[in-house]
Amino acid sequence: MKHLLLLSLAAAALPAGPSTAAAQTGGAAAPAAPRPTPPCGPNLTTVKNVDPRSRCFEMRTYTVREGSSIDLLHSRFRQHTTRLFAKHGMTNIGYWQPVDRPNQLIYLLAYPDAASRDKAWAAFSADPEWVKVRTDTQVSVQVDSVFMSATDYSSIK
Repeated sequence: MKHLLLLSLAAAALPAGPSTAAAQTGGAAAPAAPRPTPPCGPNLTTVKNVDPRSRCFEMRTYTVREGSSIDLLHSRFRQHTTRLFAKHGMTNIGYWQPVDRPNQLIYLLAYPDAASRDKAWAAFSADPEWVKVRTDTQVSVQVDSVFMSATDYSSIK
């Protein structure tokens, strides 16, 4: 049975905190109400050692559930998702395939700040092309999302 990866704002804006997880599957239940992205990005004063010019970074790990296809997920990112992310103002930093976890995809996005992240995900989630791609290429994954700001000594801000 195929499942649907729902990258809606409700699913993408995971509960506040440094690390969060949510199951993404197709189903009749309505997604939980979205929670705001935790503070990240420029002028973050609540965390030590952060560069005041840092963007908001989000590292997302997708673990494909049994019965779904990691190859289909990679294909969808390769052919559609990365381009749609860029269309909606998300900066694609990189994508990785863990060598010892063949059912995972890890990627890093950057945004000017947390509010920009929420706005970009809302626009992406509502994009008619994404809705069609998501419907046509159903994948069931568990999502772990970590929000970060660059340290004052990081080469990437």
